[in-house]
Amino acid sequence: TKVYMSPVSMLMIHNPMTVAFGNRNEMEKAISMLDEVKESIINAYEIKTGLNRVKLSHLMDSETWMDANKAVELGFADGVLTRGETTDIGIPQVSTLYSKASVQNTLLEKISKACRISGKETNNISADDLMDRLFLIKNWR
Repeated sequence: TKVYMSPVSMLMIHNPMTVAFGNRNEMEKAISMLDEVKESIINAYEIKTGLNRVKLSHLMDSETWMDANKAVELGFADGVLTRGETTDIGIPQVSTLYSKASVQNTLLEKISKACRISGKETNNISADDLMDRLFLIKNWR
């Protein structure tokens, strides 16, 4: 996969983060998980850039920001897009921004609309009970 950056974009690499609470053992588990995640990220960066692990770890520790040209120089990107460039880089034609809340709300709206349109019997289940069930499905975690 080729990575192209806008000439006005910035790339930031940093250590993984989390929020944790609990006792000492839970904190140690969180630290261990973060260490493993960092190693996994370094693996990906090493494959992409060819930089050594120590350098990558230092860049992450320093929360490094870089412009598109520096990202290309270090190997994080393969090129900088230019105006009018006719390169087939497979840019998605739809937004790939994921919003969990948006997905859930869209699903609930579709289910609600389908229930109103169908006009089918609900086995004498009140609308409030159905909404309570939808809420439980939405918040199952």
